Amino acid sequence: MARFRNKKKVVFVKPAKKQPQQNVDHVTGDKIPRSFVFSRLKLPGSLKQLQADLRKMMLPYTALNLKEKKRNNLKDFLNVAGPMGVTHFLMLSKTGSSPYLRVARTPQGPTLTFKIQEYSLAVDIANSQLRPRVPKDLFKNSPLIVLSGFGTGEQHLKLTTIMFQNIFPPIDIKTVKLSSCQRIVLLNYNKETKLIDFRHYSIRLQPVGVSRRIRKFVQNHQVPDLRSLQDVSDFVTKAGYGSESEGDDEAATVSLASDVGRVNKASTKSAVKLQEIGPRMTLQLIKIEDGLCSGTVIFSEYGNSEEKKEESEEGSEGDAEEGSEQEEEDIMDE
Repeated sequence: MARFRNKKKVVFVKPAKKQPQQNVDHVTGDKIPRSFVFSRLKLPGSLKQLQADLRKMMLPYTALNLKEKKRNNLKDFLNVAGPMGVTHFLMLSKTGSSPYLRVARTPQGPTLTFKIQEYSLAVDIANSQLRPRVPKDLFKNSPLIVLSGFGTGEQHLKLTTIMFQNIFPPIDIKTVKLSSCQRIVLLNYNKETKLIDFRHYSIRLQPVGVSRRIRKFVQNHQVPDLRSLQDVSDFVTKAGYGSESEGDDEAATVSLASDVGRVNKASTKSAVKLQEIGPRMTLQLIKIEDGLCSGTVIFSEYGNSEEKKEESEEGSEGDAEEGSEQEEEDIMDE
């Protein structure tokens, strides 16, 4: 008599398709700007951390784990940028005197070169604060951009304004969700010193007229410790750190159009608070080129535009090593 063997059935699981990121905003219809943050030349440890902080700041439309190799040149990044929809490059470099930040529009420019006068890392700013605040979903949406002091009418400041306005996705005031507005990037131009203060903040809303105890109770879903109190009313009326008067300044309060979280309700007043999360930089605009790290010099802080044009044309990159050496010499000549 024949023996029958039980064959195990092989279950075929269809692999899940990875949905590509959207290149166009479904509300505004505009192309979503994306960025690469990478280095030109070798960077010291602190500038490498600054590069990581900038990548995190540009989330979610940036390559957070972008891999770089010594032999990579600018053309390599440009070839990859097209298929991935990358619209901007942020390039850090370091010469013997100062670090530099270049912000470029791909694929044909323009390119803005900034000298980094001072900078502070995100970890340094967090260590200086009593209660650092970085919620887990803080970088889920792009930050808002605020420019101050750039309306002088000068051509190079207009180009700087356009560059930074287009580096982040635009918002539609009528359809934007208030819960998605959690970060803000502030650039303030000082006319006297010609320096740009670069700051990165998180936005926090607090209901006006609600004590800190009640606020924490609603947010954390935790049973409060009432052992030291005579009555439950003591928990409500007793003022702790951050009492009812905190943040009640009329200039800092807004009326919400929709609910934000469990505490801030629509048609109620909430206090707006900004907490710096870094990185922090003080920038000086050195020059503007009409191409991608090359071409005619539109603006130069040190003048001699024709001479700068010749230096820029001579410094066009051929391979990784020659391009890196020429770029360092070009920056140091300024």
